[in-house]
Amino acid sequence: MPVSIAFLSASVVAVFFSKGGKISHRIDLFCAGAANKTIIFMVIIFILAGAFAGATKAMGAVETTVNIILYLIPGNVILAGIFVAACFMSMSMGTSCGTIAALAPITVGISAQLGIELPHTLGIVVGGAMFGDNLSYISDTTIVATRTQECRMKDKFNANIRLVLPAALLVLIVYGIQGVELSDSPTIATGEIEWLKGLPYLTVLVMALAGVNVITVLTVGILLSGLIGIFSRSFLVWDWIGAMSNGIVSNMGELIIVSLMAGGMFEMIRFNGGIDWLILRLTKNIHSPRKAETAIAGLISFTNLCTANNTIALIITGPIAKTISDKFSLDKRRVASILDTFSCFIQGLLPYGAQLLIISGIAGISPIEIIPHIYYSHLMGIFAIMGIILQWPKLKQQS
Repeated sequence: MPVSIAFLSASVVAVFFSKGGKISHRIDLFCAGAANKTIIFMVIIFILAGAFAGATKAMGAVETTVNIILYLIPGNVILAGIFVAACFMSMSMGTSCGTIAALAPITVGISAQLGIELPHTLGIVVGGAMFGDNLSYISDTTIVATRTQECRMKDKFNANIRLVLPAALLVLIVYGIQGVELSDSPTIATGEIEWLKGLPYLTVLVMALAGVNVITVLTVGILLSGLIGIFSRSFLVWDWIGAMSNGIVSNMGELIIVSLMAGGMFEMIRFNGGIDWLILRLTKNIHSPRKAETAIAGLISFTNLCTANNTIALIITGPIAKTISDKFSLDKRRVASILDTFSCFIQGLLPYGAQLLIISGIAGISPIEIIPHIYYSHLMGIFAIMGIILQWPKLKQQS
């Protein structure tokens, strides 16, 4: 069942069975939840992110970025290079699915050209894509995790990178060692490179890491994509506008609808006491920050398994995690990091998740064959669990 229909059905049930008097009053409560400032802010960012994705794709930035990366990667470090390429693209684009769709066909060709086991190279792409999905400032998951926890993106990134960077470095070392056997391999052939078209992604990445507001980052990225596209004659003004519209509708349309319905449904559940009941059950035997963080990690993981979409899982569990966080005085930076990391950890290993379905469909193999080779996702989960057990990384108190 499409997730939008699932949420529509649940929303109808929530309104129909709710207390609160007349049906018109219950609908007003639902609308008030959908219009929550956090939900609306996320919707605005989703719209801008969709427009940016549509404009850069129409301008040819995706193909150019892939060609630049492959041009710069020698054959003897191709495995590590594929991982770095996937990390960079997903950080720049803010989407794991877009990264996979761009890199998977190239990776299939590389595997055939160098005689590397196909599930192994595909696992490298998925791992790198989930790295950026977890950390990118313009990723859906980062947006939801930080907004629901009322945390700055920069603070969440600083907490998050210290948790997952060791896992990424370990994986990179493994791929580097494996690449030694390919020392005589030539540099992979690439298509024509138009360096200027890679500028929007680089600009967005640099501005985001510099701590610039995400709305400003995306607006600059959209304008830059349009100017470069028109200058390079990749499209005309109206083509640019059409590409932005298509990006919003095709990339973000369902997510925007689900976000609004989830906000309304959450308000109906809260009004009827469901959230208080759920939090009481979750925290019944919790007496320490470590156990509270474990409950949050378990909640987001279970929800992700049910929804097969880490962004939607975060929309559902984010407000509940915020209440638990406030109750036990948890560091909101750590909570945002835990939510995002565990959602990406589960999503990257789901055989029925969009990421593995996309890449397995392109390669023509089963998702199950790829899962054992997604080293980064496995390590990310291990490091995230260790982070809760050891209460690490230690963060400075905010003034």
